[in-house]
Amino acid sequence: MREISGEVRDGSVFLRLSGRIDSGNSAEAEKEIFRITEEAPSGPVEIDAEELEYISSAGLRVLLRLRRKHPKIRICNVSSEIYEIFDMTGFTQMMQVDKAYRVVSVEGCEEIGRGANGTIYRIDMDNVVKVYNNADALEEIQHEREVARTALVLGIPTAISYDVVRVGESYGSVFELLNARSFSKILATEPEKMDWCVKEYVELLKKIHGTEVPEGELPDIRETVISWGEFMQDYLPEEAGKKLLAMIKAVPEDHHMIHGDYHTKNVELTDSEVLLIDMDTLAVGHPVFELASMFNAYIGYSELDPSIILKFQGFDHETAKTFWEKTLALYLGTEDPEKIRSVEDKARIVGYTRMIRRSIRRGGLTNETGKAEIAHWTEELLELLARTDSLVFFPFELEAAADRAQLQAVTEFVDGHLEAAGCPARAQMQIGVAVEEIFINIASYAYGEGSGRARIRVEAFGDHAVITLTDSGVAYDPLAKEDPDTALAAEQRPIGGLGIFMAKKMMDEIRYERKDGCNILTMIKRY
Repeated sequence: MREISGEVRDGSVFLRLSGRIDSGNSAEAEKEIFRITEEAPSGPVEIDAEELEYISSAGLRVLLRLRRKHPKIRICNVSSEIYEIFDMTGFTQMMQVDKAYRVVSVEGCEEIGRGANGTIYRIDMDNVVKVYNNADALEEIQHEREVARTALVLGIPTAISYDVVRVGESYGSVFELLNARSFSKILATEPEKMDWCVKEYVELLKKIHGTEVPEGELPDIRETVISWGEFMQDYLPEEAGKKLLAMIKAVPEDHHMIHGDYHTKNVELTDSEVLLIDMDTLAVGHPVFELASMFNAYIGYSELDPSIILKFQGFDHETAKTFWEKTLALYLGTEDPEKIRSVEDKARIVGYTRMIRRSIRRGGLTNETGKAEIAHWTEELLELLARTDSLVFFPFELEAAADRAQLQAVTEFVDGHLEAAGCPARAQMQIGVAVEEIFINIASYAYGEGSGRARIRVEAFGDHAVITLTDSGVAYDPLAKEDPDTALAAEQRPIGGLGIFMAKKMMDEIRYERKDGCNILTMIKRY
């Protein structure tokens, strides 16, 4: 028993096959298929084989003759049994053959994550499914799988989709996440783990931001944010709009990774491993763009209605505020409120820009709630623009007292960034020695009997690291000091003088300059 039906639309042929196509009915099947295709004698053909139960070599010959007249053929919704036949006979090499998608229901399932493009549900103890908002999401799914693989290859711990399924009228990606709990759930149910969550969350964030991505493998978020700034020209006073767009364009290109939707529902603890999920927003760009989306997730969207954060993340507004503040301080490596506020202001400018645009595009100016939000965000944005001249900041910089007691904090800061960036252990050790020697030198001599501060900046790239130490103490060029004579016998050697020498030997390049009243020592290590 077989049934063939179909139609021609816009020059394309759509066929539906069901039942069996074998030696007994293949001639009739061929006659019916070619009758339907008469209206589009050479147009593309799409065959829905969801109800095709059996096909023999006679049926395959019908499809082969069809392909000769219609070179562009796609067969979809093919069962695994029928797909095996197409595959063993080489048909999957001649035409596009797509397997049928398993059907999954998320009714009654726990929601564990929600992003701009979809919602993640736990379907059993071992697996989760991300259901896409777009009903025709196959291209989005393919994109997310590709960028997730890119991230995994570059060392970012993430789950990879192993199956694509149908969920209602849309599609979903299935991931294995054994006994996973989101950081949102941990914060909501175990508030005493706040500091642990902040530490792990920031460590993963630094690893993401410390990962350099080969050019062209991920989209550049900077171009997207520029389009937001261009949109805002019609909704801000002229001078403010121009300043906003100029500041966005002044952010330099950056090939380091950003997640793009980095909040606690997208960070999962599975057994003892922390994993990043929901990878479709992965991009490259300056960290200010990442911090902007984080500010929106924890503060921005719920500023006027604190209940929003409870609905979205599962914890209250006060928890969100505390988590954001602790995260920003640890990420920036400082407790200095002025520095933290300065970076937060930069993130808020981008964050408000995004929220205003999003609300306007979704009809926010047509209802009272939307109008109130847009008015509030615009007022905040204009106030920030009046006192901020740049969106740029350097994320991997620590400011510490020039005191020997701060050495451990300095070395942990440097080691943390180098490790996150994948710096080899030997190079990391050598950099650590050099940093210790220079920092101790600053702590011991830069400020005499007084006190002062030092800044330590870490830039890690794919094949080298740049470490910069800055102090505002007395002018001193350590490179001008003559190297010790290492050929002397022990009893002839003067005590001291080896620290700077060791740093020079272990680094590939060291430069000193006195600028704006500061000593600036830059060390480069290639690996």
